[in-house]
Amino acid sequence: MVLGLLLARAGVAVTVLEKHGDFLRDFRGDTVHPSTLALLDDLGLAERFARLQQRRVTTVQLPLGVDGSLITVSDISALPEPYNYVAMVPQWDLLDLLADEARKEPSFSVRMSTEATSFLVEHGRVTGVRYRTTDGRTGELRATLTVACDGRSSLARSRPELRLRQFTCPMDAWWFRLPRRTGDPHGLVGGAGDRFLTALIDRGEYWQCAALIPKGTDAERRAAGLERFMADFSAAVPWLADRAHALRSWEEVKMLDVRLDRLRRWHRPGLLCIGDAAHAMSPVFGIGINLAVEDAVAAARYLVGPLRKGVVGLRDVRGVQRRRWPTTAATQALQRIAHARVIAPVLGGRPPLGNARRAERMSKLLTTSPWLKRVPAYFIGYGAVRERPPVESVR
Repeated sequence: MVLGLLLARAGVAVTVLEKHGDFLRDFRGDTVHPSTLALLDDLGLAERFARLQQRRVTTVQLPLGVDGSLITVSDISALPEPYNYVAMVPQWDLLDLLADEARKEPSFSVRMSTEATSFLVEHGRVTGVRYRTTDGRTGELRATLTVACDGRSSLARSRPELRLRQFTCPMDAWWFRLPRRTGDPHGLVGGAGDRFLTALIDRGEYWQCAALIPKGTDAERRAAGLERFMADFSAAVPWLADRAHALRSWEEVKMLDVRLDRLRRWHRPGLLCIGDAAHAMSPVFGIGINLAVEDAVAAARYLVGPLRKGVVGLRDVRGVQRRRWPTTAATQALQRIAHARVIAPVLGGRPPLGNARRAERMSKLLTTSPWLKRVPAYFIGYGAVRERPPVESVR
């Protein structure tokens, strides 16, 4: 949707296909990072975005104290104003805002309830897609360039020439909600339990909770019973123990199969993959959406000229990957380190960072060196490289 808006503002004819009839789904990724907030400001949408219901998060806290106490490991408020926070906004509200703004452009259209089912290929080049609507109608849509933005289950990933590279993930994630009360910690809060980790997102009236469990143990742990899980969860996050009863059944706990991978090639003639379609990210650092939006901004900047001319060559789509590849690879490398040094040991019943003494030294360093909290803050806020929209799209 971001890419469609940027291109349409530059006068490029764009059609977005959305297989659902609306955007009202319980998305897990509701974080809007400083880089995206700055982009919305560049596009003249900051005031409209500010009117959306949202919660502002400025700190990331982890139980790294010697006694298990929470320590701030990232202080986003230390970033330059005005966007020195992460906004927690229901993703459907952001999508509605972007779609409404894009519809003002005569060259933009979005087809709801329409799913791309296969690619049109002529003489080795992707020339569009075949689609099917929810009422059973089918058709073809031809395009100078087809962009796959359809996530880690993307239609494009079935193409063997793009060559998917997968990395081992030690965990899956359970998602659920618990009430939030006055006096609770705020921001992004972590906790550790018996072979699982927790991540709690402050949503104002409730906590959006994630429990990271060892990969492939979903069925086994559910069989042990919800009461057992909530007892273990309460031990890891004792200040939430008084509302553990609010979770009434396993139906309220959704399982996410965590993946970490990337395509070796994000493109072929007539096709470009961005976001999770090109690189599925781990939930570590919560920056998947940030990377996807930055992909879209870079793609718009590289492609607006060729698309306005009506001719997009392999060199053009290759340029997008070359621009975004280092940031993606570096981010995934850091996520893999976090998997190996923190998540896998805890899920295996071992201390993080190799031993308890090393973890204690890290907690002391974070407590006595406030500047150290700014490094992860900038990384969470802006990623490795900040992307600027094409001048033709800025108003």
